[in-house]
Amino acid sequence: MTIKLKLELASGQSMKGAPLQLLHDGVAIARASVDAQDQATFDVKPGPGKLAVRVDRSILPKG
Repeated sequence: MTIKLKLELASGQSMKGAPLQLLHDGVAIARASVDAQDQATFDVKPGPGKLAVRVDRSILPKG
C-alpha cells in the first residue's frame, strides 16, 4: 500500500528534506523525507490499526 502526503505549514515555509516517520499504533514502521514539492510517500503493508505521521526530530540539527 502506498500512502502519499502533501505537507503545508501555516507559515508557508517548505518542509523540504524533513525526515518523517509513519507510526502504526505508536511504533515507527516506515520513514520518508519531504521532497521539493512538499510531498512524502510511504510504502507499507496494509492492515488494521491507527496511523500517524511525525517529524523524526532525532536526526534534525540541534539549535
